[in-house]
Amino acid sequence: MSAGTRQVVAVVMLCHFIAAFAALGMPPFFALILQRSLHNDVPWLAGAFYVVPTLLAAISAPWWGRLADRFGKKPLLMRAQLGLAASFLLASYATSSFAFLAALVLQGVLGGTFSASNAYLATVASGTTLTRSLTAMQWSARAALVAAPACLGLWMGAESPLLLYRWLALLPLAAAALIALLPAGGATGTAQRPAARSPGAGGASSAAPATPRQIYALQFAFVFATVVTFPYFIPDLQQRMPALATATAGLLFGLPHLVYLAAAPLLSRRLGLAPSLTLLATAYGTLALALVAQAAPLGLPALVAWRLLMGIAMTVGFIALHALVASVVHAGNAGRTFGWFESSSKWGGVAAGLGAGAAVSLAGQRAPYLLGAALLAPAVAYLVLTARQRMSPL
Repeated sequence: MSAGTRQVVAVVMLCHFIAAFAALGMPPFFALILQRSLHNDVPWLAGAFYVVPTLLAAISAPWWGRLADRFGKKPLLMRAQLGLAASFLLASYATSSFAFLAALVLQGVLGGTFSASNAYLATVASGTTLTRSLTAMQWSARAALVAAPACLGLWMGAESPLLLYRWLALLPLAAAALIALLPAGGATGTAQRPAARSPGAGGASSAAPATPRQIYALQFAFVFATVVTFPYFIPDLQQRMPALATATAGLLFGLPHLVYLAAAPLLSRRLGLAPSLTLLATAYGTLALALVAQAAPLGLPALVAWRLLMGIAMTVGFIALHALVASVVHAGNAGRTFGWFESSSKWGGVAAGLGAGAAVSLAGQRAPYLLGAALLAPAVAYLVLTARQRMSPL
């Protein structure tokens, strides 16, 4: 990676982090915002509001991606940051639950900084450089997921927590200003050299081991399997180990993400140099095994070990997925490809939340682990079969 490309990636990564810091840090406090700022004690509203931005982002991301391919990745990336700033500012002035909901709808429709950032990076990087850049972007998202709730919680003692959105709106505004200083896509000279040229409309090369649609499906399964355990992990842990401190339960929840933050920079240098279905199958299989194991009665040391293994599998899975994406994306289709990639991720999160609720109501709080593993099983079978077919002589 050249010094110029490295600098661009660092700036885009920083801009995504400071935007994601607000977008990912506030939802855990929705119940507090509804109660203290909007005087609404309806318990299910916090959960419903939680999925609104995700659902709207899943619907709007492909549309924004097509516009990025048509009008340029940098302008659409700035639009995403300014859209977040506008929605945060609107949220800070909400005086009713309906007005707050409208701000969340705008956040989902006008945001999309992750896919817009990745699309811009595809205009200045390709191949293994792009793979590592995408892994760095995922690192940024995970860092925000871990750091934001803890940091924002320190400021939640204000009389109206909703006012915090007014200050958070400055973060994406600052990010937009930084992005304005970046070169237009293709300025480094690598943008027009795609990682893989497509003979057809889909943008996938004959050398690519999977088509874009197959990658979207694999991404959906991966996100579903990781997110489906989120809503009920801490309640399940507190039921299993009543003496466990809440802070310890929270640390165990975030342990796989901490593993990603620690391991991704190192593993991205050794893995993902070429797209590999076998590597992805190994990651998915290991993740499925870790999920099944966590559904069994475990002591604290064993649970820590399986959470660590889950983090490693999640890290390798992301790197392998990024290598697959890099094999089918180029500057001309980056907006559309990453728009759909982000959409599949968001739909996976929405389906995981709904699936977790249904599974717990039918089979108890450990059911989400088994549900995630069950969805990964056919994905592993497909990956193994396809990898064998590609290695077999014609």
